[in-house]
Amino acid sequence: MDSFVIEGGRKLDGDINLQGCKNAALPILAASILSKSESIIHNVPGIEDVGIMIKLLKDLGCKVIKEGNTISVNSEDLNKTSLNEGLLRKMRSSIMLMGAVLSLNKECSFSMPGGCDIGLRPIDMHIKALKELGCEMSEENGIITLKGEHLKGKNIQLDFPSVGVTENIMLASVLAEGVTSIGNPAKEPEIIDLQNFLNSMGARVYGAGTNTVYIEGVKELHSCEYTVMSDRIACGTFMCLANMTGSSIYLKDAKVDTMKAVYYKLMESGARFKIYSDGILIKGADKIKAIDSLITLPYPGFPTDMQSQFGAMLSLAEGVSIINETIFENRFKYTCELTRMGANMNVNGTTLVINGVDKLSGANMYAEDLRGGASLVIAALAAEGKSNIYDIYHIDRGYENLEKTLRGLGAKIDRNQ
Repeated sequence: MDSFVIEGGRKLDGDINLQGCKNAALPILAASILSKSESIIHNVPGIEDVGIMIKLLKDLGCKVIKEGNTISVNSEDLNKTSLNEGLLRKMRSSIMLMGAVLSLNKECSFSMPGGCDIGLRPIDMHIKALKELGCEMSEENGIITLKGEHLKGKNIQLDFPSVGVTENIMLASVLAEGVTSIGNPAKEPEIIDLQNFLNSMGARVYGAGTNTVYIEGVKELHSCEYTVMSDRIACGTFMCLANMTGSSIYLKDAKVDTMKAVYYKLMESGARFKIYSDGILIKGADKIKAIDSLITLPYPGFPTDMQSQFGAMLSLAEGVSIINETIFENRFKYTCELTRMGANMNVNGTTLVINGVDKLSGANMYAEDLRGGASLVIAALAAEGKSNIYDIYHIDRGYENLEKTLRGLGAKIDRNQ
């Protein structure tokens, strides 16, 4: 099994071309089947999760061609309504295909999806919303089947602004009869990117990023060509790396307006920024400052996907930092690994108290989820000595050629196979 071997304690310098956004590319790939023709999608990250999505699309009968970071999907011969159980278990985002397949073929069967073990992520909100559009559900031997011969637009009010549920409603309703509205939707930039992709195929979706999303059903969609937005979580990860190692990194295609909560918290910790038309230059603090209160919240609040990277960074801060995780209850697994390096961290329920230390030392660690694994890489690059990080397949699910990118900055990191 692959692992990273990292020699830490080096200041880094250079440019990074940000990868395409994982959390935008996956629902866009799911949505591509709705045209029953060819969609050409650019800037798709070369990550493990995208590979799984490609396999799912092929299993459904799509023709998929990948050339670099461009993927073409032709769904003209899509002929199945059941999602591959083995592939579903590998990735949570595969649930996006539920709404798309139901919309296209009036039926979809699937088992519970997998992904990172970061807490409860039940699909009951997804099913409840799809039932409101007019589908019926049955379950047998762990397989859930949704049928919806005549999906109709409905006013749907979400109890919680779930990204996945918002996206599934959008995918299920673009070909439905009438107008669907989503109250209290997720407002993430990735929702806007999905809206823009759907509209490039001829859908009528508007309001993404606001308090209500509207979807006016159309009879059919057509082929399109589209470029996925850059990855704001990868961007934030590299920003934490720069600050923790006192480095200077230029992030091409980074956009402050998609990650203001992360930007301002980094400034609070001492990071310095210069904003340019085509990217952001970050210079790490001479001494990282503690953050009194960091609370994860739905967008535009601080993203849960950046919590572990900040936790790693603040382990070297001057003073005491407090993080409250309000989204996923198992997001603090990475702290046990960081304590192997000498970090002083204490978890009490959904609260993490970090007493900053003067230095970290290399250690053997295990990545237990995607973003937690990224936090271990950041910490290892800032630590003195050598670290080994195992189970890095989690990291590969969200970061494209991470070791190559980091070596380009002067990091000493190798992949052992």
